Amino acid sequence: MRKEEIASRVAEVDERIAAACRAAGRDRDEVTLIAVTKTYPADDVRILAGLGLRDVGENRDQEAAPKARECADLPLTWHFVGQLQTNKVRSVVGYADVIHSVDRPRLARAISGEAVKRGREVCCLVQVALDDDPGRGGAVLADVPALADLIAGAPGLRLGGVMAVAPLGEDPAKAFARLRDVAVAVQEGHPRATMISAGMSDDLTEAIAHGATHVRVGTALLGRRKLFVR
Repeated sequence: MRKEEIASRVAEVDERIAAACRAAGRDRDEVTLIAVTKTYPADDVRILAGLGLRDVGENRDQEAAPKARECADLPLTWHFVGQLQTNKVRSVVGYADVIHSVDRPRLARAISGEAVKRGREVCCLVQVALDDDPGRGGAVLADVPALADLIAGAPGLRLGGVMAVAPLGEDPAKAFARLRDVAVAVQEGHPRATMISAGMSDDLTEAIAHGATHVRVGTALLGRRKLFVR
């Protein structure tokens, strides 16, 4: 049955996180598991919630918005982790508690404006382009401090910290070490911005070794991606 399959996968991932924390000399409760449920139905979200997971991540608004509505009765924190276009901000701010992919001032201002309209506070992370290639999403390193300051001062927003994806073909440990340095620099000006969103199914161990506070895991929890059917 699907519930037993997911329960087994959750247990395996949790042990991987616990082992990584032990190896890094960290407490297990320092790392939050975000279950990325893109391409999977609301039924799987309900199974995850029944197993005690409270953090759910989505990449695409077209899928996330209806799924969030279907699961509105569950005590969940919704994380938007995909690249976000300004024309989707109105919808995303309607359900996302945390937006991990804020990588430019225009986007930050749009989120701020919509959050104020809705009377919400949205936690935002600066997405960092660790390879300085903005084409893959993320702010280049030189732009991170100013963007962090903008988010921290914007009404309706709370600066949570930073997020990144390890560049393809690079040793993830080296990439996440750079992200940790960026996070430390951001925290010098914003001590409460302690979130480091890094690591997925294949590289969560390296991310945790370099300070990740949130890992975004999909495949290891729910299996290989398939076409989403509501």
